[in-house]
Amino acid sequence: MLRSLRVLRGLLLAALTVSICAFAPSAHAQSSAESLAVSSPAAAAALVAAPAPDRLAQAYASFTPENRAYARIRVALRLLGPWYGVLAGLFLLFSRLSARFRDVAYGLGKRLYVRVLVYFTLYTLAMFLLSLPLAWYEEYAVEHQFALSTQSWLGWLGDSLKGVVFSIVVLGVVPLLALAWSSIERQPRRWWLWLAAGTLPVALAAVLLQPLVFDPLFHRFTPLPDSPLRHQLLDLAARAGIPARHVYEIDMSTTTRKLNAYVNGFGASQRIVLWDTTLRAMKTDEILFVMGHEMGHYALGHIWKFVLFLGAGAYLVFFLVAQVHAWCVRRFGALWLVDSVADLAAMPMLAIAISLVMLAATPALNALTRATEHEADIFGLELTHDTDAAERAFLQLAEGNRSDPDPPRWIELLLYDHPPLAARIRFAHGYKPWESGQKPRFYPQAQAKGVSAPR
Repeated sequence: MLRSLRVLRGLLLAALTVSICAFAPSAHAQSSAESLAVSSPAAAAALVAAPAPDRLAQAYASFTPENRAYARIRVALRLLGPWYGVLAGLFLLFSRLSARFRDVAYGLGKRLYVRVLVYFTLYTLAMFLLSLPLAWYEEYAVEHQFALSTQSWLGWLGDSLKGVVFSIVVLGVVPLLALAWSSIERQPRRWWLWLAAGTLPVALAAVLLQPLVFDPLFHRFTPLPDSPLRHQLLDLAARAGIPARHVYEIDMSTTTRKLNAYVNGFGASQRIVLWDTTLRAMKTDEILFVMGHEMGHYALGHIWKFVLFLGAGAYLVFFLVAQVHAWCVRRFGALWLVDSVADLAAMPMLAIAISLVMLAATPALNALTRATEHEADIFGLELTHDTDAAERAFLQLAEGNRSDPDPPRWIELLLYDHPPLAARIRFAHGYKPWESGQKPRFYPQAQAKGVSAPR
């Protein structure tokens, strides 16, 4: 999936509070890789050409006992992980550590900006330490146990600390959190309106800055050398109506064996990105379909639709957050040594409230992203006319991501932000409107812009 969609979903968790909900800051997490992830070149080579029904059987066969164990662990972590963060935040409140952090912040500065920055630094470090065991298990131990990670322990810890420092530095340069807290102090009953209004510009800034500022902090990007593949990718982008001028390679092999590719940014920051693992493991036609899928997100305006959805939905989210936050402060504030919603020591409760509301909204958000992923699959098929390459790409995903190709319906509804792999393979096998003279669903939008049909 287009990486920016996941970034924007994270933004709704924090909006102007920036990193409040970052219980275990780890900007290097590979969740976005799961959209088109594959393990090793050997696994990719094993997926030889075969009739589609056989490929579907291969997808089920790839769900070995080892892969089943990995899938069970990932499901358990997805279900339990958010509650671990909630418990960590409650620990800071009931132990009154949050109140102590507030007292330190008030002792070191008289200006709200300084107090917020000091408190947030202490809070972020405390949450990082409390969440470190789970983060280590989820992001490092499990991935190494199933041979999906190539990153050393020190490298993983370094990236995790880098994420923490980045959050704090951003707040020092751009005082978004101080502005948010100022609105809570001045409008204790209507502050949620200001935070909701700020979601849209923050989301737009993130889309612009992600490829230029955020991504390069954790990986090295280099222009893809002049080659037939580069020209094919640029030609594909032109046919998709994407004004791409730059194709980059990212050194993901330093941390993972998975594969991915994406298109993100807009204007000067717009770019096509291929993981170096993808270049080594996938065939050219598979890469072109993968990129056709990713270009579909861009050409169909998914990123802008999601930005507008977040901008509108933020009002409901922050209204609910304000109600939960205010009730909890009234009920437990005396135990926490917190006297109002504007008390800095109440920040963990605000983070918990945001987390709980977003947790309740997750099935709806997943349904939305599943729909956009399906549309991107259709666009990629219509752009490339290569159902065979699509099926092979999906097979590699089933093998490399160690995922259940046909999970129970309740797991799909709760956790899946992509259609199950078996469903994607079935659809790719049967979707060939160009052979029967039917009108494609999405690619004509590109043709309407003067882009020629696929060759």
